[in-house]
Amino acid sequence: MKKKGMNYRKYTAYPTVDIAGRTWPDKTITKAPMWCSVDLRDGNQALPVPMSVDEKVSMFQLLVSIGFKEIEVGFPSASATEFAFVRRLIEQKLIPEDVTIQVLTQAREHLIRKTFDAVHGADRVIVHIYNSTSRQQRDVVFRKNKEEIKSIAIEGTRLVRRLKDESGNAGIRFEYSPESFTGTELDYALDVCHAVMDAWGANAEDKVILNLPSTVEMSRPNIYADRIEWFCRNINDRQAALISVHAHNDRGTAVATAELAVMAGADRVEGALFGNGERCGNMDIVTMALNLFSQGVDPELDFSDLPRIREVYRKCTRMDVHARHPYAGELVYTAFSGSHQDAISKGLKAHQGSDDGKWDVPYLPIDPQDVGCNYEAIVRINSQSGKGGVAYVLEQDYGIHIPKWMQPDFAEVVQAEADRTGEELSPERIHDLFHHEYVKLTEPFILKKCHISWDDEDLERNDEEATIITCTVQMKDQEFHVDAKGNGPVDAFVKGFVEVSALDFSIENYAEHAIGSSAGALAVAYIRIGCTDGRISYGAGIDSNISLASIKAIVSALNRLP
Repeated sequence: MKKKGMNYRKYTAYPTVDIAGRTWPDKTITKAPMWCSVDLRDGNQALPVPMSVDEKVSMFQLLVSIGFKEIEVGFPSASATEFAFVRRLIEQKLIPEDVTIQVLTQAREHLIRKTFDAVHGADRVIVHIYNSTSRQQRDVVFRKNKEEIKSIAIEGTRLVRRLKDESGNAGIRFEYSPESFTGTELDYALDVCHAVMDAWGANAEDKVILNLPSTVEMSRPNIYADRIEWFCRNINDRQAALISVHAHNDRGTAVATAELAVMAGADRVEGALFGNGERCGNMDIVTMALNLFSQGVDPELDFSDLPRIREVYRKCTRMDVHARHPYAGELVYTAFSGSHQDAISKGLKAHQGSDDGKWDVPYLPIDPQDVGCNYEAIVRINSQSGKGGVAYVLEQDYGIHIPKWMQPDFAEVVQAEADRTGEELSPERIHDLFHHEYVKLTEPFILKKCHISWDDEDLERNDEEATIITCTVQMKDQEFHVDAKGNGPVDAFVKGFVEVSALDFSIENYAEHAIGSSAGALAVAYIRIGCTDGRISYGAGIDSNISLASIKAIVSALNRLP
């Protein structure tokens, strides 16, 4: 029996735009658009539990602190809570002088009048009216023809104009949305907007905001950009209108839709923090703004403390931010892959040593510190991690710089532990593993005593007899007494130990460094030994005396011989 598949034939392709010589593909965004947050309206209406008045005040204050100059604060004619919130903002003088509130209403007389009651006393207000113009809504929902739908927009505009004039408030501005613009024939949408501009008396000094929403994202971003460019080309008086876009994320491309729309001529962008909104959400202003930031364009919004913004957002909306959310997710500046970790580590070191300060680090499009994140969170370790990531964690968190030739050895230890637990390993656990595997080994050898001296006062001597070492090494119940001379503590200890133990080995690699920079800093030494029988082993030792740290590292390597 043939398996039933998805019936794709029930859907039809969205129409393209007949536009010759489109210019937007060659454009670059060099300046931030005007931003308008709709978190308190479009975002709030999509919440399972809408925000209370107090929560809306907290969200409003967050948006102001980010730098929004236009904030849609609600639909005050829709509910008592919305009305009360707008009144609190005005009566308690919570609106900064440089911020304009925006209020939404359907193009219906009693709702428009109640909206004006709500904003009475506000110095700067955008009254935003809308009615749906799409073919689908005209035919199915309202059952009105094109002229009847257009008349709703015209009458609503005239009423707003009249109420503004009666109020004497020159700070009232006007915005109109042909809702479901993406489902509306282009020529008809333009016709309605022309009628609205005429009804308002729009001109270059008293512009209308024409918001052309992707109420439902129905096509590719390039087609939406074509629609915006066509609209901007064909509008009667481009200087009399600010073209605004409001993209939803039904196809998952709202940010691209808004970016391409700005390239196509849009002046203004509406959106919400982290893309909150109906269905798949609104266009995410955080992502679009930081996309601009990553290209050296001032977004004119301050996201330098994303963890705080994320926390207030969570508290007010009861919504979460996905761990992989662009720029803002808790894991987006984290690398588990070994090759990624190694590249990030090397890139950060190169950046710290660069002269121009330009950011150019693999896998990190922006500096996490610019948005309030710490480098400590960049590299995290699990079974997929590599030697570079493991070394980076120890270096950044504990000042332990494992040399490259030793990194694979310790990486095997860490990966084995990650495989055993099936979990991510914390920096503390990795540090404990390093000490357990190298520093604290006491079997089969224990360094009981060690004395280092020189046979004369010339410490600059470099001949074979310059250093004298006297040690006691215990192996179970047996003690080895090492007395030898060499050109340094390491050389002397190896000679003496080989002589008394009959274990023939040599030093193949050695490195050392201080842990920290204070006068009392500890020293760490790393050793790779090779035996004449082919065995290889690695060790590490820590002590306040670098010579003793070196001897301890040799004993560590001896204890780890396979």
